[in-house]
Amino acid sequence: MYEVIFGNDTGPGKFFDVMLIVAILLSILTIMLESVESLSSDYSAWFVGLEWFFTGIFTVEYALRIWSVEKPSRYIFSFFGLIDLLSVIPTYLSLFAPGGQVLVVIRILRVMRVFRVLKLGRYMGAASVLSTALRASRFKISVFLLAVLNIVVVVGSLMYLIEGAESGFTSIPRGMYWGIVTLTTVGYGDIAPATPVGQMLASMVMVLGYAIIAVPTGIVTAEITAARLPERTENARLCISCGFSESDASAMFCRRCASPFEKA
Repeated sequence: MYEVIFGNDTGPGKFFDVMLIVAILLSILTIMLESVESLSSDYSAWFVGLEWFFTGIFTVEYALRIWSVEKPSRYIFSFFGLIDLLSVIPTYLSLFAPGGQVLVVIRILRVMRVFRVLKLGRYMGAASVLSTALRASRFKISVFLLAVLNIVVVVGSLMYLIEGAESGFTSIPRGMYWGIVTLTTVGYGDIAPATPVGQMLASMVMVLGYAIIAVPTGIVTAEITAARLPERTENARLCISCGFSESDASAMFCRRCASPFEKA
């Protein structure tokens, strides 16, 4: 049982994982179609029956996973263990809170098992680099978000004073909402300045928005480059003339002094 449920190197294990992914996708499709009013009114009983059918399958599967592992607690509190549990709870929750079954869309996270089934583990290295870069840039991003928050508060307050309730700026939070929408270049258009001063301030915020968007992109890009630097330095070539370290292993000349590298 353990080899079939948790293993993917055997025929039965691969078949089990593929069928599980198909069932997950079908159950999510059922919930999506049930949210369509015209279909829900005509096939409500079918949707309910299918949802309980899939929930029953996943409940049995979850119980078998706990039963087949040597240390159930390790699986229960693992990432996939928690996702498996959360994927079956919403349907039972709907018995007490109507509409709770919509939360079963969390089952889509279970499709991450496709990485194991299709042998896509080699892509996890790239995901690791991205994760490392995001963690390394979290403090810079936090400072950036704090600066943006300060700008939004100031701009929202100014627009509240300049425009007032006549233009829709009924409060400072309302002005801050407009500041966020404008600064991020979303521009819903539900609130717009009417006075020349307000429009001039809005123009400045719009231009500033383009500059601000580039900041987090540059921060994360720099961290990704730094995270990949150790990989590049493994094959680095050292110039004997000026001591410059060239990360490109295929380079024939030093980019600093143009001296030729020794042939490997």
